[in-house]
Amino acid sequence: MSHEMIALFMFSVMMVMLLTGQRVFGAIGFVAAISALWLWGTGGSDIPFAAVMKLMKWYPLLTLPMFIFMGYVLSESKIADDLYRMFHVWMGPVPGGLAIGTIGLMVLISAMNGLSVAGMAIGATIALPELLKRDYDKKMITGVIQAGSSLGILVPPSVVLVLYAMIARQPVGQLWLAGVIPGLMMAALFIIYIYIRCRITPSLGPTLSAEERAEITMTEKLRLLRAGLLPLAIFFAMMFPFVKGWTSLTESSAIGAMTAFVAAVIKRRMTWKVFEKSVRSTLAVSCMFMFIIVAAMGFGAVFDGLGAVQAIDRLFTERLGLSPWMILVLMQLSFLVMGTFLDDTAMLVIVAPLYIPLVRELGFDLVWYGVLYTITTQIAYMTPPFGYNLFLMRAMAPPEITMRDIYGSIIPFVGVMIFALAINMIFPEIALWLPELVYEGR
Repeated sequence: MSHEMIALFMFSVMMVMLLTGQRVFGAIGFVAAISALWLWGTGGSDIPFAAVMKLMKWYPLLTLPMFIFMGYVLSESKIADDLYRMFHVWMGPVPGGLAIGTIGLMVLISAMNGLSVAGMAIGATIALPELLKRDYDKKMITGVIQAGSSLGILVPPSVVLVLYAMIARQPVGQLWLAGVIPGLMMAALFIIYIYIRCRITPSLGPTLSAEERAEITMTEKLRLLRAGLLPLAIFFAMMFPFVKGWTSLTESSAIGAMTAFVAAVIKRRMTWKVFEKSVRSTLAVSCMFMFIIVAAMGFGAVFDGLGAVQAIDRLFTERLGLSPWMILVLMQLSFLVMGTFLDDTAMLVIVAPLYIPLVRELGFDLVWYGVLYTITTQIAYMTPPFGYNLFLMRAMAPPEITMRDIYGSIIPFVGVMIFALAINMIFPEIALWLPELVYEGR
């Protein structure tokens, strides 16, 4: 059997296992181990051992549990509630103001946690009931929460970019900095769209009534502003020394985790229940990602040994005559298709052994491509019929929001995200300017 057929067989078996409901790391690791033994006999057993050793020596991986713990502490201690109350008071008089504030909330939650599911959970439990109570259009706000929560995998500290960094062997710090401007740009595009829609059709996002605004004193506004800005202060305390070069990324993540813990203690919200839930959740998520990384590294080692990447590169460039940009566009389209039935982690580890070396051979920057992958994953999260966020929203939304409402709500936001993806593809400097600026002087 040719190496190309072996590679195709590996992908086919892995996809069948995933479609039958097997865990991602189990399916990928199983295929990698069996293929290694089949190709190289007992010597193939060294591949998973080498992957584990490589993972354990990867010092920046320590940032993963630190940032996840920080996010869960701030979430479980209800500091996110203060954030939404702040946006509610300050943005209420603006057309669609609470929806705009929800996008702002999602950006800050993303900067605290790095997981889209955290933003979805907070948006569905805190923002959604409040927006429905104030007669916001249910399609509008459902789309707002889904789109806003997807920013969690792009705005640093993105856990997905940590996984990409490990597989692509790129610096985590550069990838996080590369995600800052595209992430803020996408949030700004969401806000512009919401404001224009609600300005044209005020019934979609009514403003706070004059009576409600009169009840809120300036003292209350300032108090809420101080409480709501606490997460920003934590993020600044964590990232400022890193950007200045005073600390490494791992040390900064420890500062963030400790600062969040101390803030929860000072506000008297660090109960034993909150601490236990935060630690358990951090351990569960961190172990899940570590298992997936080990499986992906083993799969990638087998794939590299087959020489499948070079064979596919020759197929696209020599036999089909496609230009590098055409190949890049096809790769992004494949992510959109896979996103209808897979989550971001599964998509990355399935195609990483093929796409990342191919991107390198085509001459593209792997840090920039990490941002493109993440944006495409965001879009795939919300693409019917089986987008990941669609079903998360259905599970968390009240009964009056139907699946039809959820599907219809994401169409304009997907359009905005495709526009943002196109801009970042045409102008790579949007993603690369900040990491080049920060790392140039080091």
